[in-house]
Amino acid sequence: MIRKDLFGGAYEGRRVLVTGHTGFKGSWLVLWLLGLGAEVAGFSSYLPTEPCNYEVLRLNKRIRNYEGDIRYYDSLAGAFMDFRPEIVFHLAAQPIVRISHEDPLLTFSTNVQGTANVLQCIKNSEDVRAAVVITSDKCYLNKEWLWGYRENDTLGGDDPYSASKACAEIVFKSYVSSFFSGPDAPGLATARAGNVIGGGDWAHYRIIPDCVRAWSQGREAVIRNPNATRPWQHVLEPLSGYLQLGAGLLLSDIASGEAFNFGPDARANHSVGELIGEFMAHWGVCLMRHEGSEIRESSLLKLSCDKALVELYWHAALDFKETVKLTAVWYKAFYEGNDDMFEFSLRQVERYIGEAQKKMISWAG
Repeated sequence: MIRKDLFGGAYEGRRVLVTGHTGFKGSWLVLWLLGLGAEVAGFSSYLPTEPCNYEVLRLNKRIRNYEGDIRYYDSLAGAFMDFRPEIVFHLAAQPIVRISHEDPLLTFSTNVQGTANVLQCIKNSEDVRAAVVITSDKCYLNKEWLWGYRENDTLGGDDPYSASKACAEIVFKSYVSSFFSGPDAPGLATARAGNVIGGGDWAHYRIIPDCVRAWSQGREAVIRNPNATRPWQHVLEPLSGYLQLGAGLLLSDIASGEAFNFGPDARANHSVGELIGEFMAHWGVCLMRHEGSEIRESSLLKLSCDKALVELYWHAALDFKETVKLTAVWYKAFYEGNDDMFEFSLRQVERYIGEAQKKMISWAG
């Protein structure tokens, strides 16, 4: 049982809207919010993958679902008027770099216009008191330097996905400065995280989902860039940060209009090859082949999370091995036929909370 007093009890009994709730991170966030006693609604236009974690967890039976496209204001505004959320987590996005090359207009309209639509709905709402807009670590102009990017570093992007997330940050800042600076305005912030792994992700062009999809069917996995390094983190790590940030905004503990990075310890940078090797230690040895990519992706990208530590008392709870093990165990349970992945996933959240308590992270009590 997840304690409802976590995060200062900010979510118990509150109406919380999650855009992009059918996605990987969104579905895990909905699960956690339900455990915290929130009344949850989701807004999304489709199920992004097959299988889909939203369906696997059977969340449609537990929350209010609004079907609509984040790119179109009227549909979203209708959901706001009907549900009257008090807290909003905006995760709806086109999140894949390779797809942004294939369809840049979809990427910009979803990630930029979609964010503007959410902010406009919040502006017109009399009920919203806090909102967290999730962008990406790729919103930074990546110079592939060895130290982590801070929240005040230059925004930018050499590919449509990265540029769209930098644009979303600029749209957010303009709305905060123009419409949310008064004493009665809701608290808003952006959250930047990247390279999240965990059970229930079946998106294409992501390393663990690509491997699991291939291996579960007895095929070899295609590895595009085994030497690329990333600060891998379990999905529950940034979600705990988003929840801590939302609670702080709601309770007026932190300043509105700010951006926050959420990532693992700097020592958690590991290559794709290391990630696959560690995953196979739990899954079993499987076939793979290396195939170069025509799409240029950054080989090094790190975040500085000092601001989250100082202002939110937040830091990661899991090391690299724990992160990979939790992910592999989830997929094995699913493919071995566990018929109640909702309860299994809740137990993973409880285990994560336990690890956070051991490390004396403030939100875990």
